[in-house]
This record gives sequence, structure tokens and C-alpha cells, in this order.
Amino acid sequence: MFISSTLQAEDKSPYLYILGVAQDAGYPQTGCYAEHCMPGWNDLSLRRGAVSLGLIDPTSKKKYMFEATPNFPEQLYQLEKEAPNEQFELDGVFITHAHIGHYSGLMFLGREAMGADNTPVYVMPKMGQFLQNNGPWNQLIKYNNIELQPLKNNSPQALGTVKVTPFIVPHRDEYSETVGYRIEGPSKSALFIPDIDKWSEWETSVVDAINTVDYALIDATFFTDGELPGRDMSKIPHPFVSESMALFQALSPQQKQKVWFIHFNHSNPLINPDSKESKQVKASGFNIAKEGIRLVL
Repeated sequence: MFISSTLQAEDKSPYLYILGVAQDAGYPQTGCYAEHCMPGWNDLSLRRGAVSLGLIDPTSKKKYMFEATPNFPEQLYQLEKEAPNEQFELDGVFITHAHIGHYSGLMFLGREAMGADNTPVYVMPKMGQFLQNNGPWNQLIKYNNIELQPLKNNSPQALGTVKVTPFIVPHRDEYSETVGYRIEGPSKSALFIPDIDKWSEWETSVVDAINTVDYALIDATFFTDGELPGRDMSKIPHPFVSESMALFQALSPQQKQKVWFIHFNHSNPLINPDSKESKQVKASGFNIAKEGIRLVL
């Protein structure tokens, strides 16, 4: 079950709130003036921030973010409108890995910006070492703008009525490991895997993983091969949406409805809700993530 309108005040269920849906560089992408990017330059309402989720728990009065993107200021504001600081404390940011769209927004917590006071940042070991050993990120630690909270593979992190469990996934790990997250509330659960190499490279069956949750927000960086003319797309492996839909074809209609494609490159036609590819995905029974969607846990 998901809802797209404002939650009722008496509803105490925790929920995910989608803050961003694009690949690291957002949409339109820097330096892209091709036909598919120009609508975003010409119309502010069509722009999309890098992938990010809010997690809001009305019972504990806490809120969290998944990923600190280059769009962190705008996304933090959207989270503030959804769950104001007067009622909800920002109690942490969960990072998946050290690619720019997933951690670089931490800079806005620093002394040149918010000057945050020990904001918890949940990281895996290599991600933590990267932040501790490289500037300017280690300055955030030195000046107590952030406080690293270590995570372990497949070890749950209890957050009031919610439990968050990181799990290692294969990806281009130049500076850190990469994780997805399993997010469990009192009633429902979600997978969040914004970045992964091909599904066949993962030791876990993604189909089996989808069967164990209520929502699966999964990597949809590219729709199909050949999307980036002149580039060898095998060098930037992701599951093509076309591949994922073929893999998920045997799922029941109810299971397909669990799938939410997210993390769209600027070239991905799913950025455009009116594209034939978007219509194909929806007609096949899957969902396309967009900002403002709430997924009740």
C-alpha cells in the first residue's frame, strides 16, 4: 500500500518519502544540451534531484535521510515541509557508497553551510574510512558537524519502530563498498538498491528478495543498451530496465506492483512520464518512482 496525499495526523505509521529519483548528477545533467535534456533546462518543474529517501517515524518523532546528494539543500527542505523540525528531529543520514550523488551533499552540514551539530551519519567500514581519511570530509568530523555511526553487513540498526539493515551489493567500489538497505516498519518492509551491477553478479536472487518485501526501490539507471551513443555501456554496468522487466515477467501482478524503478540517468526515457517507455513499464504492472510518493511501513 502506498499513498500520495498528506497523511492523516492520527496515523502513526512510519513511512518512506521519496525526495529524489535521478542518477547522481540529476536531471538535466551538467553539460547536457541534447534534446532530451532541454525540457529540464527550460522548465524548472521538470528538473529531478539525485536519488534520496526520507524516513519519517511519527511514533519516535524522528526523521532520517537515505543519501546525501548534491541536491541536499532542496531535499532537506522538502523533508522539513513534510516533517518539520519542531515535531521531528533529524536523527541521521544513511549512505550507500562513495559516488558523488550519494555522499557529496554532506558538505552542506559543514561550517560553511549549516554548521550542523553531530548529525549521525550511518556508514559501512570503508565508507567511514574514506570520510575520515580525506578532506574536506574529515573536517566535518573534526568540527563535530557529523558523527559517524558504523554499520555492519547484514546487521540490523534499530531506530525506534523501524529497523534498517545494510547488505553488500556488487558495484564499482573505487573508494568504498556499496550497500543496499532493507527498511522494516511495524507492518511493511522495503528494499532500497539505487546502485548495483548486473543482477547476475549479486549472490542474492533479486526475484527472491522482492518476494520478501512490500516495496522494492531498485536501480533503473538506464532503460536499455545503446542509450549513451559513443560510450561502451559495459564499462558502467547497471541492470537495464528492459532486462529487469524480462527477469520479473514471471512475477504475479501483486509482486510486480512491489517494484519501483528509481535512479534514472538523464538519458533514461522514464524521466518523461509521457514517454512510450514509461507507458510500457506501467502497462507491464511496475511502478516508476517520483518525488513526493509516500510508502507506508
